[in-house]
Amino acid sequence: MDNIIFMLAALAQSRKALPECLPNPPVGCVNVDVQEIVAQGYTQVPGKHHAEADALKRIQGKGFNFLKMYVTLEPCSFHGRTPACALAIAEDCRIHEIYVSILDPDPRNNGQGLDILRKAGKTVYVGLCANEVNTFLNQYLLR
Repeated sequence: MDNIIFMLAALAQSRKALPECLPNPPVGCVNVDVQEIVAQGYTQVPGKHHAEADALKRIQGKGFNFLKMYVTLEPCSFHGRTPACALAIAEDCRIHEIYVSILDPDPRNNGQGLDILRKAGKTVYVGLCANEVNTFLNQYLLR
C-alpha cells in the first residue's frame, strides 16, 4: 500500500511540471527513506533538471544509505539538453530500488534506461500505478 502512496505522490509532482516543462513530458519523482519522503522533484523548463535530477539534488550532502526512488516515467538513457537521468541514478550509491510506473515509448529510450539501472545493480520495478500515470502522461509522450 505504501508503494502506491509514494507513486501517487510522484504523480502529484508530475502535475507541478506543467506547463513550464513542455515539450518535455511532465515527470514526477520522490525519494523515500524508511517509509518517509525525503525529496521530491519534477521536470523543470527545457535544459534544466528532469524530475529525477531535481529530486537527487535535494538530497545532496545528506547521509542516506538506502533510498527508494519512485518515478512516473522511465528515466532517460540519452544525453540531450541534460545528462541521462538513468546514468545519474546508476552512479548514486544511495538509490537501491527504483519504482517506475511506465516505460518511455521514445525510441531513444524505450527500456534502455531500465537496462542501465539493472546493469548498475539496482532493483527495478515497473508498472506501479500504470493506469493512473498513463492516463495523465500519455498525451505528452513522444512515440
